[in-house]
Amino acid sequence: MSLDFLEDFASDYENALLQTGFGYFQLLLLTICGLIYMNTAIGVTIISFVLPSATCDYAMTSTDKGWLSASPMLGMLIGSYFWGCLADTKGRRVVLITTLLADGIIGVLSSIAPMYFIFMLLRLINGFNVAGTMCIIFPYLGEFQTTQRREKILCWMELYWTFGIILLPGIAWCLIPLKINIGSGIFFFHSWNLFVALCAVPSILLGLWLFALPESPKFLLEHGESEKALEVLAHIYVKNTGQSRSNYPCTTLRESIRPLQRDGEANIDNYRLENNSSSELKRLFLEIWYQTKTLYKHPYLKNSLITCAIQFCLTTSYYTLMVWFPEIFQRYDDFEKTHPGTPASVCDISSIVTSNTTFVDCQSEIDHTVFFHTFIIGLACIPTSFWLPLCVHKLGIKFFLVFSLTAAGFVTLGFYFVRNSFENLILSCIFEALTSLSISTLYCVLVDLFPTNLRVMAAAMSMTFGRGGALLGNLIFGFLIDLNCIIPIVLFSGMLFTSAFLCWLLPTTGGDDLD
Repeated sequence: MSLDFLEDFASDYENALLQTGFGYFQLLLLTICGLIYMNTAIGVTIISFVLPSATCDYAMTSTDKGWLSASPMLGMLIGSYFWGCLADTKGRRVVLITTLLADGIIGVLSSIAPMYFIFMLLRLINGFNVAGTMCIIFPYLGEFQTTQRREKILCWMELYWTFGIILLPGIAWCLIPLKINIGSGIFFFHSWNLFVALCAVPSILLGLWLFALPESPKFLLEHGESEKALEVLAHIYVKNTGQSRSNYPCTTLRESIRPLQRDGEANIDNYRLENNSSSELKRLFLEIWYQTKTLYKHPYLKNSLITCAIQFCLTTSYYTLMVWFPEIFQRYDDFEKTHPGTPASVCDISSIVTSNTTFVDCQSEIDHTVFFHTFIIGLACIPTSFWLPLCVHKLGIKFFLVFSLTAAGFVTLGFYFVRNSFENLILSCIFEALTSLSISTLYCVLVDLFPTNLRVMAAAMSMTFGRGGALLGNLIFGFLIDLNCIIPIVLFSGMLFTSAFLCWLLPTTGGDDLD
């Protein structure tokens, strides 16, 4: 990406960042951000084990499960742009801390929800908070990296997402089979409730840990706080080199020229000076309005529209199938127990298993093979998680996007042709490995496509479209899986092919002229 009016600032800041070196601080930051991303993977997919576990407790039909799986996506749809706007105006670190702490507290409360509606509402709020974490963590990590290292460092985040996908079924396998039956009146607490509660605790711990980290120096400099930005860079220098603060060679930093000023828009800083009597909320909305308009003007309009469309198509397919995998595994297990040796597709087992029951698969226990199969899916992502950061500079990030999305489209079509649980597992592993790779890779691209004061908002805008697709996808899948499941399979496959085509239209990223 070429931004002529930011070249001086970029080289100035780049030089200051280069002087800090690369070492302990960046590795510590990658670890913390990676753990946050891993925790996000758990938070997004935790509902997949609740669907089969809480069926009897909440008397859920397939449609009810569709609404429940869609509720976090609705929260993410609402929260993505809200938190993205705050992060681009108030700071990355403060929003990350807020969303993590809120996610943990609400997660614990949801574990003791006595009714289906209350649980669904709390999971919606969880999704609202998780959205903030997901759209901010990549820009926050990327703004501490030099242009040369940024892309590769961000690509390593995919490995942490994979660890989350592996860890979740492991935790579920340890906790959900436990015989915990506490209840009085409408209140109940079973093993799956404990599972939900314990999965919420890391969010609180990580939120507290973030208090020890600084705000992004790029954000500080972008918002006129050059002295604070310089202090952060000096702190990084001390951590990496072990030398004293006085040895840091940079003494001043030039502030950036904002795109808003260049484009002739009203200067928000002048607005602040001339309208001190205005409310803080009004000033915040004005900033959001100007930055939103900037995203949909030259030179950002094309990239904004393409990334939003890619997110919509990719996320619709990925999050819908990922959330429903354990439920499908459970249905295959039930079918093969009652119809041994009988081949059946995903659509066949759904229609047969549900034909004689009021509630879909109403039982409190999940078969151990469900945990094992989901665990295997996570392990299948490890090769691609290493392949991405090790080869991204050789093959290019656009190659990974186009290849993985195209292959995932064909794999999705293949779900209609599977005839047993083993074939379903193989395709599920390939699908998860390819699409999770695409999700993380797209976040890396978003960091490079937009300048500092717009990148979180751009990521949030695209995530808003993505979560809208995930919400729609879960509702469609929950409604049609028992009626005509070929429709969502073909629909999701087509969306993945569309995403692959749109990725061809994205500009090449990772060059030295990036902001």
